[in-house]
Formats: sequence, structure tokens, C-alpha cells
Amino acid sequence: MLKFVSAGNGIDIQRDGKNIFSLRPGGQYVCVGFGENEYKMKHGSFKIKETASKPVPVEILSVELSENGKAVARSGEGMFTLTLTNENHIDVHIDGFERYNRLYIKLPAEKDEHVYGTGEIFTEFDLRGQKINCWVAEHINALQVGKKLVKQIFGIKNTTRRKNISNYETYYAQPTFLSSKKYYFHSFALARSEFDFRNESAHLIKIDEIADFCLGFGNTFEETMFDLSETLGRQPLLPDWVYNGEILGIQGGTDIMMQKTETALNHNTAVSGVWIQDWEGRRVTAVGKQLYWNWEVDGELYFDLAQKIKELNEKNIKVLGYCNTFLAVEKPLYKEASEKGYCVKNKEGTDYYVTITTFPAAIVDLTNPDAVRWLKNIIKKNMIDLGFSGWMADFGEYLPTDSVLFSGEDAQLVHNTWPALWAKLNREAVEEAGKLGEIMFFTRAGYSETPKYSTMMWNGDNHVDYSVDYGLPSVIPAMLSLTCIGFGLSHSDIGGYTTFFNLKRSEELFMRWFEMNAFSPLLRGHEGLNPDLNVQFDSSERVLTHGAKFSRIHKALKPYLKDAVAYNAEKGVGAVRPLFFYYDEERAYTERYEYLLGRDILVAPVIRAKAVSRKVYLPNDVWVHLWSGREYGGGEYEIPAPIGEIPVFIRKESYFKESFLNLKKE
Repeated sequence: MLKFVSAGNGIDIQRDGKNIFSLRPGGQYVCVGFGENEYKMKHGSFKIKETASKPVPVEILSVELSENGKAVARSGEGMFTLTLTNENHIDVHIDGFERYNRLYIKLPAEKDEHVYGTGEIFTEFDLRGQKINCWVAEHINALQVGKKLVKQIFGIKNTTRRKNISNYETYYAQPTFLSSKKYYFHSFALARSEFDFRNESAHLIKIDEIADFCLGFGNTFEETMFDLSETLGRQPLLPDWVYNGEILGIQGGTDIMMQKTETALNHNTAVSGVWIQDWEGRRVTAVGKQLYWNWEVDGELYFDLAQKIKELNEKNIKVLGYCNTFLAVEKPLYKEASEKGYCVKNKEGTDYYVTITTFPAAIVDLTNPDAVRWLKNIIKKNMIDLGFSGWMADFGEYLPTDSVLFSGEDAQLVHNTWPALWAKLNREAVEEAGKLGEIMFFTRAGYSETPKYSTMMWNGDNHVDYSVDYGLPSVIPAMLSLTCIGFGLSHSDIGGYTTFFNLKRSEELFMRWFEMNAFSPLLRGHEGLNPDLNVQFDSSERVLTHGAKFSRIHKALKPYLKDAVAYNAEKGVGAVRPLFFYYDEERAYTERYEYLLGRDILVAPVIRAKAVSRKVYLPNDVWVHLWSGREYGGGEYEIPAPIGEIPVFIRKESYFKESFLNLKKE
């Protein structure tokens, strides 16, 4: 329990009777400064050059405890008001400092402390020793991919982690971190921020604006996550149908959609849905088969789609589509939006065209209320009324910082929040149609308000390989880091997405990824950037049989998954959880390639090619190996892991244990 205690001419902040921080006149707890950033964006990746003055320490002149129980610290140019909003939470509100636009915060750290978060991090999990740039961007950094291309061409495997991730970019950035000491920090900033966890005795935070922040504490990690999710919001329950098996990723038109679905059903696949991302049309570019961003059904490619959706619904199979914030400049919807002034402008006052891969596109201005209503109505009419039960709400990272917005806001301060505005638009479209609880949309990009608007995240355009930075292994710390910042429902494309040169999806990779995703909140496929180069769910009898088995396993997990998702909606504790949430063991705090699904299932995906076994760390508990039924205590073990037997362990005390052990019969 937190409380403020008067101490001489200052105030002590106590937690459970122990001092955790002291405010005294003469103290210097933060610095302020002034700076300017220069941004250069290419394909969603940013180069940022900062020119900043030397930080100025803020000296506290007086500290007092007000009549309403707030702690107030005053300096010459401003003041800090600390409020206990509940027994575990402190809000810090800042007034004044109008001459400055930089805030430097120094939080005490301990040598053995671990930290997690600042967004969706793919390469690392424990961020101690790292410096993080918190800025929404395209995760697939062009320079890094270029280096990887060279390695791929010459057959050099990428199996080592990047030691320095200070230039790291991610789709989902959020100025939040979770500490192994069971507290979190969150900034309410809109601007870019930096987190430096390299110092043994302090966490250093730089924010490119003077912004309020908060700290939350708990006696357990579940308590801490509850307070964080009370601050940021939680995801709602998912529709019941999403648990009924696999969402097939299919492209190519009505006939192919129906044929491939029938093939899956004939192989005893549990099919919950069919995702047709090219429902609005397909364009072939130099990088692969992409989409026409015009949010109307392509009647030639998907003829009689509304009727086919009804036919599939009668078989308890839902159909999902695709949407984003862009408009194809060759298509009718762009013409309408442009004439009505609904697109983001450049400094010349014309529509701002952004090149995503090889073609330009306009951006709907999400700060324009009329444009938002227009796009929501398109989603409701052309997608929901058509019969879609969900869609990929893609992108959100590409707002240029030199954009001119309808609202008149500085685009540098809107850029990070853009994906949250996009999630909000989708959520409102679903709610206004009266379909929340029936429709699920999944987003790629995010920022601080995304947890309360989006219904599901997916881990973006992962590479179709085992590389630790972009491939199969990378999605495990990505899901865990999302959980640690309050977004508890995430998943990845089965088999990954990005394909180039000799980087092609193999049968082995597809099956290994399928095994992992069967033990996640959502099981959804994707044909990938270049479907013709990739193994698909129906590429061979072996793959079909394997996929059918794990689709049935996923469906059999329905009661357990619904329970985990409900717990996330109620308590803010994600469906995919790090081991340290329940096990106070040093290895648990650093384990990045294993996770708990709910409380009772430990999953250790196979993350290397041609592996037939895997070393698995089990925390101190009694675990039952899913496939053999053998019991294990805590420790490290070499576990057999042939294809079809991903290392999965059931906690012996689980209420669901008996039903879990029947999974292998599927």
C-alpha cells in the first residue's frame, strides 16, 4: 500500500511502511531541455537526427502535502503534483516549463533488476543493458533487411541476436516498461521517447515533450498488470467462433476460396474461418502479390461473394477481409476522398502520397471527423453488411512527420498515436453496427491507447525462416513484450509472411509454426508475400494432415482459451504470459523462447531447423509432458521434439489437466 508521509520539510513516499522515494527542497529529480528532431522516412523506416540543448536540472524549492492528500513539489518555473489514485498507483502531473520540450527522468534501479516492454520487441525480451528508441515505425528495417539479403544469397544463417538495438524499430511502440520489482512506469507522452536501461543504478528516460507520467505497483505481477490495464484499458472478449479451429489464409478469388476450404474440410481440418485479404482486388508488384487498397469487393475476382459467405456461415465457417488507412490512387474511393478533402496533405496543400513498397498511396486523415465517419461507413457497408466477421486492420506506422493534418496538430505529435486512432475507428465501426462480440479485427501497429480499442494484435510481417530477429523465434518475445505493456491478445501468421530470393517457406517451417500457433489465442494462416514460393496449408498430404491435427488441438483448447481471454478482459493478464509472472527464478526472468499459455500450459516452440529435440527449462513445479505423459520437476531437460510433438507441458495441479491430456488423441 502506498502513502505520502510528511518528513520535516519534505515528503516520503512509502510502500508497505518502507520508503521508496523522498522529495526534499533542494533535490534535483528531473531535468528539462529543448530540442528539435529531423525525420527522414523511407518505406515506414525512420532516420531521426536530434539537435538538443544540454539538460537543465530542475531544483525543487518547496514540498508540501496539500489538504486533499496530494504531494506538491514546486520549482522556479513549474510544479509537480503527485496524486495517489489508489493504494498502488501514483500519477505525476506537470505544470509550467513552457520554454522547454524535453523531459529527463531518472528512476532508481537495482543491479539484479530486469525490465520489459517499451512496445513490441522481437529480438530481446529482458531489456536490461539496452537503449530503446520508442517511436512507431515499420519493423522490417530496410537497412537490416538489406544486410540479411546478402546473408541469404550467400547461405549465411542468421541465428545470433543483435547486441545493440538502440536503432531498433517496431510496429508497436509504447512508453511503458514493466520491472521485475513488480512495478511499471508509463508516460502519457505523444512524442518520441527513449529508454536507457544500461545503468546499474538508474533507469534513464528522455521524452521529447513535457508530459505527465505514472507509476503502478503490485504485490504480484497479476496485481501490477491489473493496475496497468486499469490505466490503459483492456481488450474485450473474443467472438465464440474464433476458437473453433483454423482461420485459413486463402487468396485468388471465389472458386479458389471454396475449393481450398473444401480440401481442408475433407482432411478433417477444424475450420473456424476463411481469410481473403484480396477481397478488394490484387495487384502484382516487383515484390510479390499485393492488394488494391480500394475498400469495395472486386466483383470479378470474388463473384457472388455475399452468397458464398452465407453458404460458409451455414457450415459455421466465418469469412474475414482486409482494410487499412490507405487508398489506391488509381481507384474510385480515392477520387471521392480527394474531392471531399479527406486525405492527409503535404506542405503544398495537395494529397500526400506515401510509397509503401513500389506504389504510391494516399492516407485518409484520421484527424478529420468527416473523413473518419466516411471510412467507418465504408467498413460498415462494404465489409460488415457484406457478411465479414472480421478483418486485418493493417498498417498505422506511416504518417509522415511533415504532414499537414485537418486538425492543425503537429504531425510529430500525432505520428505515434496514429495506429490508436486507426484501431478506434475500427472499434467504433464494429460497435455502431452492434457487432462487438461477433466481429474481431486484428491490428499490427500500436501505441498507448491501442489496448482499449483493438480486439487483437498480430505480430506483423515476419520472415519465413528461423532467424532470431524476424523469423519464427522472434514472435515469442514479441507476444511476451506485448503482454508486459498491457496488450494481452496477440498471434502471428502461420509460417510467416516476407519472402524474397531464396528465402522461401519450407514444409518444416510451416509445420513448426503451425504447432506453435495452435497453442496461442488465435490460429490463422497467411499465404505470404509471394504465395507461389511458399508452402501452403494444402501443399502436400503431409502438411494437410499435420495442420488438420493441430487445428483440432486448437479447437479442443477452446474452454481453456476462453477462460484465459476472459481473465485478460477482467484482470489485464495476457493469454500468453512470461514464466516469471508465477516463478521467482532467475532463469524465468530471462527466458525469451518459452511462454505460458494461460496459467497451466508451458510451450517451448522448436526454433531451429531440422531439430528433433529441444532443451527446455521448466520452473519449479510439477509438469506433465503432453505427448508422453511423463512427469517432470523443475530444471533443464533435453525433450524429444519430432515434427508433430512440440514440447508442451501441463501443470499437474491444473483444473484442466485431464482434458489437456486428451489433446494428443486429436
